[in-house]
Amino acid sequence: MRSTDTIVTRMKERGLRVTPQRFAVLRNLLGRNDHPTAEVILSDLNQQAPTSSQATVYASLRALCDVGLVREVHLQGGVCRYDANVTPHHHFLCRSCGRIEDIPWHQLEQVSTHRISAKLNVDCVEVTLRGTCEECGSHAT
Repeated sequence: MRSTDTIVTRMKERGLRVTPQRFAVLRNLLGRNDHPTAEVILSDLNQQAPTSSQATVYASLRALCDVGLVREVHLQGGVCRYDANVTPHHHFLCRSCGRIEDIPWHQLEQVSTHRISAKLNVDCVEVTLRGTCEECGSHAT
């Protein structure tokens, strides 16, 4: 997890006012790699001291997304998850347990937009691989 100073610096560099709520949400996301929903983040934050509301968490996530410190990840229909890893990468989604794992960009480097119509302005590519994780696969046999 990144230091408090680093988190505050990153927020200020992006022109985002550092509030305790935004700081807590970003710190929570930086300390994990499971791509939680807003509800999971809210539950985590309120385990220590029930002070955050659902509206506050959603507003904090929106602000963090707007300045590029967090990104929304849509891997399953209607479920919005959040990721503090904003570097280009792909995802693997286990169809059995729902586990999500980051796939480094270079492992799928052959992904190209060269053949896409010139009428379409592609500004982001994200591939979602679906299958079963090692743990679920070992239970199937």
